[in-house]
Amino acid sequence: MEYLIGFNVAWREALDILLVTGIYAYIIHLVRGTRAVAVIYGLVLVLLVYWLSNELGLYSLNWLLTNFLGSIVLIVIILFQGDLRRALAQMGAGRFWKKAQLSDAIVDELAQAVMSLAKAKVGALIVIERYEPLGDVAERGVPLDAIITASLLSTIFQVGTPLHDGAVIIRRGRIAAAGCILPLSSKLKAQSLFGTRHRAALGISEESDSLAIVVSEERGTVSVALSGRLTTSLTDQRLRRVIKNALER
Repeated sequence: MEYLIGFNVAWREALDILLVTGIYAYIIHLVRGTRAVAVIYGLVLVLLVYWLSNELGLYSLNWLLTNFLGSIVLIVIILFQGDLRRALAQMGAGRFWKKAQLSDAIVDELAQAVMSLAKAKVGALIVIERYEPLGDVAERGVPLDAIITASLLSTIFQVGTPLHDGAVIIRRGRIAAAGCILPLSSKLKAQSLFGTRHRAALGISEESDSLAIVVSEERGTVSVALSGRLTTSLTDQRLRRVIKNALER
């Protein structure tokens, strides 16, 4: 009987540890690539020090950390509300239960269009929806619901066409909308190398988990923005890898 009771307690403890570990891993996966990752690791360190201070009888340190932990939740919410909002949106979107993949044929059409526009030094901005829905962004532009082809994308961004200044939104393997207005990031304000398209690409990647592709009309270079980070001067092959890797994460 005592053996069964002991086994029951051990089973519950194991389940408790497994659930906590799973939740922690899930949160890390959600906020990966954002500033919140460093905060989570910092909180784990603080909790470890708090536990040690309690075990070793370091009362002053324990009192200090107790008061700190009492207000840390509010501090984190205020400082990282954008990252938390995005993480919660991804949870609501069922990130682990659906895949935002594009076929190889569609990736080929995208890469072909982007490289063609870059060679001609025609500015372009293409945003690919991943797990977090971009329906609200698409609604700000002109709805298309068109098949993705290199020729159509090239036509949309030609100078003089009504939609060339806005962004194209790719959703569920189709061109959902064009001429969309995106939020601008403040990170690149002081850098003259980057224009409004780059700031818009970085801005949408900060507010969602989408992948944004930018073609510079001044330099004819290709850049991508993902998770608030801008990568520049991509080749055709590297662009294809970035698109595929981003949609498989």
